[in-house]
Amino acid sequence: MLGLVIGTWATLRFSLLAPDPPVNPDDLCDIFREHTVWYDYAKDSQERWGTPIATQMAFVYYESSFRSHARPPRTRLWGFIPWTRPTTAYGYAQALDPAWGEYLAANGDGLFTVRTDMEYALDFVGWYNHLTHRQLGIPFHNPRQLYLAYHEGRGGYARRTFERKPAVTALASRVQTRAFRYDNQLKACEQEFQCWRWYQFWPFCG
Repeated sequence: MLGLVIGTWATLRFSLLAPDPPVNPDDLCDIFREHTVWYDYAKDSQERWGTPIATQMAFVYYESSFRSHARPPRTRLWGFIPWTRPTTAYGYAQALDPAWGEYLAANGDGLFTVRTDMEYALDFVGWYNHLTHRQLGIPFHNPRQLYLAYHEGRGGYARRTFERKPAVTALASRVQTRAFRYDNQLKACEQEFQCWRWYQFWPFCG
């Protein structure tokens, strides 16, 4: 009973605190101006795991449209009755239950480490791509191939399952295009987010 109460409380807490999706998701500078702490989360993930900030944010754009509680739409029984969901994907990064369980086991299973928190969603993306880079040799500067491994799983990528899925390969190309666009945008504004706290002064931050 206590566990149920704590779980319910945690769910409600993060539901109430979850920020709205950014008003202008096409501009990474505007995203970080609206949600400045997201820059810190992405920067921490980049420094820990290696995936560039722009690539992380491009993943989240296409996975959840920056919606904290995103899930795949339910299937329809007999065409009209809401039924089960096709996968267990959930949160900003649309992490599946098994992959999220591995992440928690590898990085510390905490009550507040949830998929609806951008901090952990971006850390998950970085962690997953780190394993992809280590196991498959995909470089961090190749968002298209990283996303194919993210979408298909590393085993699926190794079996090249994406070659039979033109919609997935097209999506991966869009992820790469957005990642490169985000990266160019970030180059013009990143200094803003490296010196935004009251105690930070350029050039002693960043």
